[in-house]
Amino acid sequence: MADDVGFITMAGARAEGEAPRLGVGMLGYAFMGKAHSNALKKLPYMMYPPAAVPELIAVCGRNEGATAEAAKRYGYKRYYTDWREMLKDPEIHVFDNGGPNDAHAEPTIAAAQAGKHVFCEKPLARTAQEAKTMLDAVCSAGVQHMVAFNYRFVPAIVQAKRLIESGALGRIFHFRAVYLQEWIIDPNFPKIWRLDKSLAGSGALGDLGAHVLDLARFLIGEPRRVMGMTKTFVEERPLPDGSGMGKVDVDDAFVSLIDFENGALGTVEASRFCQGRKNYNSIEINGENGTITFNLERLNELNVFWAHEDPKETRGFHNVLVSESYHPYLTHWWPQGHIVGWEHTFVHEFNHFFEAILGKHPVAPYGADFVDGYRNAVICDAIVESSQTGRAVEIRYEA
Repeated sequence: MADDVGFITMAGARAEGEAPRLGVGMLGYAFMGKAHSNALKKLPYMMYPPAAVPELIAVCGRNEGATAEAAKRYGYKRYYTDWREMLKDPEIHVFDNGGPNDAHAEPTIAAAQAGKHVFCEKPLARTAQEAKTMLDAVCSAGVQHMVAFNYRFVPAIVQAKRLIESGALGRIFHFRAVYLQEWIIDPNFPKIWRLDKSLAGSGALGDLGAHVLDLARFLIGEPRRVMGMTKTFVEERPLPDGSGMGKVDVDDAFVSLIDFENGALGTVEASRFCQGRKNYNSIEINGENGTITFNLERLNELNVFWAHEDPKETRGFHNVLVSESYHPYLTHWWPQGHIVGWEHTFVHEFNHFFEAILGKHPVAPYGADFVDGYRNAVICDAIVESSQTGRAVEIRYEA
């Protein structure tokens, strides 16, 4: 198991009371590379006093020019074009995998075997079987591990979880969620890696559905069985290099029914073919005592209905601005009403992970560890299987 005492010593001498420094090596520099780097730079002065101070040691990518530019832009000490070489860097204690889905398993497993703590973007893997190899690797290595399901760290989502855990909603009857975007409706949009099963594993299911399926488990509990349908609306697209057309072998959209172990009934849907929807991740939870709704595009708000209120006076949906200092994480940010943004979820997420590395608490249940990532992949695979067979599929996890 990774030795925290030796780990902190390896991070360098520090003054009494000073937060330890954790060297970070990041694979990937595009969308998630920007989001992660932004969070790592903000963390020490916003989540103050920090559990640990991240040091941006190295960034890795295949394109040397773009990787060198990313290192300069984000402030990494150096860059690599081979993740194997980066993992030999003794200054790196945390491996941050923000690469495409096909680059999740091998580098992450190697990092764990090298004694690095590992943080990996979602979905953890392209299949449940692949995810299980990653889970086995981190367990064998004894390193800390986390999957970047960042919506667990939206203050309003954590507030909803607290309400559910308190019993305020009573018995939960329904969970329904949609995650809708529009960005690939144009049939001339090229066949990028997200539309290639060998690279992505799945389409809207793994890209968007993985998020809402994680929130379903986070907020409601384990699913017992699922039924699903997937659909590909545009089956051929131009290849990025202009050499012709390529077959799209992932889903453009999916819908699923979920039967939860606690008796709740769920519906989950995701699509990248919804005109007007930019990043519409919306959930509704119906309990015997009330209802909670949330929309990621208005992520500072919860809409809450309480059945016990007097119908002649206050009974109805209340729009709650989750921005008070007593709400989750908000003591670190701005005065009430000044709101936080999507990018701040990554700050909360990394701070949680660093606290886990330093032994303050485990990653789970509030963060998603590789067990959560593996279970998420099992559910995604079951939805695909149900779509192919037309039958409900029981959810079974390996020990």
